[in-house]
Amino acid sequence: MIYTVTFNPSLDYVIKLKSIKSDDINRADSERICYGGKGINVSAMLKTLGCEAEALGFAGGFTGKELIKLLDKDGIRNDFNFLENGNTRINVKLRTEEELDINANGPEISEKDFRSFEENLISLLKEGDTLVLAGALPPSLPFDTYGRLVKLAEGKNIRCVVDASGEALIKAIKEKPFLIKPNHHEAGEIFGRQLKSDDEFIEHARLLQKLGARNVLISRAEEGSVLVCENAEIYKAEAVNGKLVNSVGCGDSMVAGFIAGYEKSGDFAQALKLASACGSATAFTDGLANKSQIERISEKTHIKNIKE
Repeated sequence: MIYTVTFNPSLDYVIKLKSIKSDDINRADSERICYGGKGINVSAMLKTLGCEAEALGFAGGFTGKELIKLLDKDGIRNDFNFLENGNTRINVKLRTEEELDINANGPEISEKDFRSFEENLISLLKEGDTLVLAGALPPSLPFDTYGRLVKLAEGKNIRCVVDASGEALIKAIKEKPFLIKPNHHEAGEIFGRQLKSDDEFIEHARLLQKLGARNVLISRAEEGSVLVCENAEIYKAEAVNGKLVNSVGCGDSMVAGFIAGYEKSGDFAQALKLASACGSATAFTDGLANKSQIERISEKTHIKNIKE
């Protein structure tokens, strides 16, 4: 089983309009409410790819009930811990000439709440499972939260995947997760510098391995992505040309694609190919990509084995 964890999920209120004027009333051309959160997006994409997955995390209040209702409607298996206090956050996504996202902070998660979640997770995890920890931590949880959960899986043959940034990622790396997936900005921020060339990304991916990460996948938007593997292989996925329609969920789609590809093949190159295809397909569509869109992009996706 693949378990995805989203500690701070959301209802995303997506509003489309031609332009925004500060001196007049703005009226939407269309609007929709959908579930949001990196781990949830990973679960949704895994379902599209035919993998069995379950979404975990916290939900609260009337918005939390609606979140679970939407997940159930789409057949996304879930087992959220329901908070005694607070509401699942609502994020506003404005789509005009540019993308403007306004993300709320979300409810406070107490130590009691977290212990209850941890106990539930321990009861679920079995040898051979995959645990995906994704997204920013809510302000009420300490930076070592992801690291604590990776350590919890230690010695149980559980593949841990961490898609986070900043201090939360740094502390998780020390616990030796199977895969981390920073984007090019996040990878540079860890070392306090801007990374540009393939050589720089490979060099710093290896530094992340020295810190504890087993495999490092760095996404680089229109520059493709680089994967530095624990078996010393290095692969690059060339970017597929297309019109950017949506940037939300691209990284999550990559994570899901990598997990699905690796579980099916046990091959890093194949995992990267599917990861790249999923990420690009989502970038070229409104929302998460479907299977046929992914298959079309996969045919155009090329993986290069970098020999050093």
